[in-house]
Amino acid sequence: MLKKYQQKRNLKKSGEPAGKVVQRKGRIFVVQKHQASHLHWDFRLEDEGVLKSWAIPKEPPLKSGIKRLAVKVEDHPIEYAKFEGKIPEGNYGAGTVEIWDKGKYEMLEKERGKYMVKLKGKKMKGKYVLIKTKYAKNSWLIFKS
Repeated sequence: MLKKYQQKRNLKKSGEPAGKVVQRKGRIFVVQKHQASHLHWDFRLEDEGVLKSWAIPKEPPLKSGIKRLAVKVEDHPIEYAKFEGKIPEGNYGAGTVEIWDKGKYEMLEKERGKYMVKLKGKKMKGKYVLIKTKYAKNSWLIFKS
């Protein structure tokens, strides 16, 4: 599950965690503000022993009625939830990563192409939906319901 993550990076140079698949009882989420070639927010949900991950080009929605594009990216290790710092130039994802929000969540519904969760963060609270679109392979929407 983490092969694609590890193939894209030189972990010795980037400072990012190598990680492994870890089955735990808890469910955490994290949103990392990532100033790379373009500013975006990385939304990550713990599921199946990894952090399922999406890149959101604009700040995540904090109230109902706002839909944001979320581009599905490779799974990340659970340890990435604590990662903050600067990924050096010349590395995949070079730039500053900071934790924007984090907390626990409850899985309300999960099916192919859809997650409905209840987030318990400092900024993101309440029911959120991630749903795959039909427009592009990795194109999803995220919104507060």
